[in-house]
Amino acid sequence: MLKHQELISQMSLEEKASLCSGKDFWHLKSIKRLGLKEIMVCDGPHGLRKQNSENKEVGLGNSYPATCFPTAVTTACSWDRDLIYKMGQALGEECLQHEVSVLLGPGVNMKRSPLCGRNFEYFSEDPELAGEMGAAFIAGVQSMGVGTALKHFAGNSQEMKRMTSNSIIDDRALREIYLRAFEKAVKKSQPWMVMNAYNLLNGEYCSENDKLQNKILRDEWGFEGAVVSDWGAVNERVKGLNAGNDLEMPSSGGVNDAKIVEAVKCGVIDEKTLDERVDKLVDIILKGVANKKPGYKYDVEAHNLLARQIAEQSMVLLKNEDGILPLRQNDGGYVAVIGAFADAPRYQGAGSSIINPTKIDSGKRAFNNSPINVKFADGYDRKGKRKNEDAYITEACNLAKNASCAVLFIGLTDDYESEGFDRSTMKLPEGHNRLVEAVSRVNENIVVVLEGGSPVEMPWADNVKAILNAYLGGQSVSPAVVDVLTGMANPCGKLAETYPICLKDTPTAFRYPDSDENVQYRESIFIGYRYYDKTEKNVRFPFGYGLSYTSFEYSDMKLKKKNLAKGEGATVTLKVKNTGDVAGSEIAQVYVSKPESKVFRAPKELKGFAKVTLEPGEEKKVTVELDDRAFSFWNTQTDDWSVESGEYKILVGSSSRDIRLEAELKMKSEDDADIVDMRDTAEVYYNGDPARATEKDFKAVYGGEFKLAPEVTKDSLNNTIESCKDKGLAKFIYNTVDLAMKPMGGISGSMMANTIMQTPVRNFICMSGGLFTEDMADGLLKLFDGKDVGKGVGKIAKGVPHALANLKTLLKSI
Repeated sequence: MLKHQELISQMSLEEKASLCSGKDFWHLKSIKRLGLKEIMVCDGPHGLRKQNSENKEVGLGNSYPATCFPTAVTTACSWDRDLIYKMGQALGEECLQHEVSVLLGPGVNMKRSPLCGRNFEYFSEDPELAGEMGAAFIAGVQSMGVGTALKHFAGNSQEMKRMTSNSIIDDRALREIYLRAFEKAVKKSQPWMVMNAYNLLNGEYCSENDKLQNKILRDEWGFEGAVVSDWGAVNERVKGLNAGNDLEMPSSGGVNDAKIVEAVKCGVIDEKTLDERVDKLVDIILKGVANKKPGYKYDVEAHNLLARQIAEQSMVLLKNEDGILPLRQNDGGYVAVIGAFADAPRYQGAGSSIINPTKIDSGKRAFNNSPINVKFADGYDRKGKRKNEDAYITEACNLAKNASCAVLFIGLTDDYESEGFDRSTMKLPEGHNRLVEAVSRVNENIVVVLEGGSPVEMPWADNVKAILNAYLGGQSVSPAVVDVLTGMANPCGKLAETYPICLKDTPTAFRYPDSDENVQYRESIFIGYRYYDKTEKNVRFPFGYGLSYTSFEYSDMKLKKKNLAKGEGATVTLKVKNTGDVAGSEIAQVYVSKPESKVFRAPKELKGFAKVTLEPGEEKKVTVELDDRAFSFWNTQTDDWSVESGEYKILVGSSSRDIRLEAELKMKSEDDADIVDMRDTAEVYYNGDPARATEKDFKAVYGGEFKLAPEVTKDSLNNTIESCKDKGLAKFIYNTVDLAMKPMGGISGSMMANTIMQTPVRNFICMSGGLFTEDMADGLLKLFDGKDVGKGVGKIAKGVPHALANLKTLLKSI
């Protein structure tokens, strides 16, 4: 039954089709004669990126000022649903001021590898934590009458060839790992939109994947909103609409609207299907219009203070030898503060989520306002240039050798991680590592503050006394860091991802990023701590780990019921006591383990958590509810969730490798007869190293032959510049784009160059709003192939005057 049947019945076929694509980059279309107004959507997720139409400059950095909150990699470490909800509310307020109806976020993709260039924008390697954080974010934003777009659905775990790669994921890993966070967020918070990923999933583009969009998202999970493509993620529009994609973004200049009209006339699309798509979009448009509050103003300073609070609650104290932190003032002495990030921090990621902050708090000002006497040295060039590196280090050492303590701010620069490309290494910039090694030779009291969006190797970790991971802490990260360093705030963050010792220890070390179009997720369910626990590998810092300036004691664990039947969950209670001298917060993590099983499993999996704040000496009772899914696995034989009978262990810990309490329960299930023992056919997943799984091993759990990406012929619009025959021309284009984009605000030259090189030619049509025509695309392919060059140049030349005339307008809009 359509919600808006009466309105839709008044629309012509052409009007219906027109609503299924954007008006431009950021607006949904209107139908003025029916009183249906346009609404605006904008990039998030850790701030509002609304393009500034009044500014003549172009580029991702050309946006209205907005609060730059800490990124998802940071906020996830708070493990704080209420705090993320408040952040969502604040973002909703800023959308109201700027008349934005839908904020594009959050992202809940899994961190399959620490090398993914967009990891800073995602919450965790664990679906339970990511799903809870995503649900809280969505609920907060939408409580203000502003919609969200949950992204990127699904299997988007690398930036390399993200628009053409095919994620080959077995059903257990897909359901238990890569879809679980989406499922939790949809069921708990019902986002207005879900956004397709660019990639293919098991042989089908996500925007054309009927199983993903219709059967799972809508039929199984009960999703009520609209499915929107990522910008340029539409491959075949008619197929995508039939498969559940409601909205193509951005505008293709009417090209795909016309294809929809023709498909309805030819019977390829049932008009009832089109009506269903339009109904979802009309519903969002009407809600967006009804919830607008003209003249609304948010409190800029209050949001800045909230950003500071979130940063403080999310930082993770990784090491604190000899209690060197919090810093103490020595009479007549000083603390050496070293590193360009100390004053000009790296506070957000690079790419489409770049925020123009309302303010940036100075690190020097924050230190000078603290009770600590400090002196500063740059330590390295902020932009990563190696020139004068030795001089920087010499200056730093001269300052540090007479200091009571040296605080070194180091991390990853924008050139090291960004949307659009993946890292090739976990190493820090060489100058940053050299700085730590050199200063630690002249002063034994070293504190390292890390800024960056992903785990890094720390060859110097044993030679420093403290490590504070600030991640990407938003516009107020500098005063937040100073508050934590000086004890004005007690760190309570816990890692939402594992920090391995080195890259070769990771489960995808042998095949990430994968340059092949068909990317096999051979490690199956064993990502993150699931893998490190399975293989008993030592790690630098485990999942869920984080220190405090106080200490906590766990006791009195109880289970409400110790004998369960399938469909039942468990209630876990325990007590946590602050046994230290200062107030602090602790995160009690509940893991479930099934020691004896016919199916391969991780040694334990996070299934619940609770954050508790305690005064010195205070004790509180903590309750964590586990639903029935905590004991389930995806049974590929029945294509459904199953529960094994037998004994389960409930583990409560301060981290995944610091288990404090344990209890047992027994489960009785009628599913046992449907559970196939695969211990002989998938040995590597039971007793071996899943990172070493062969294609044969993987096929055993995948269930047969892989569903590969369709073969791309030389004249297909799915070809990319990178794959063109003339490699010299491709290299020239890459270098030209890299050079041209470097001065543009918010854009890494390598990010934009990689994006353009790996974008299918078909995307040039929709991403240009129709300025770049199909004829021009065909001409470009001829030019790249080196054949019929004259025809190719002629086709392109015909459209150039029109394209150039509108190019500046287009660039300003993105």
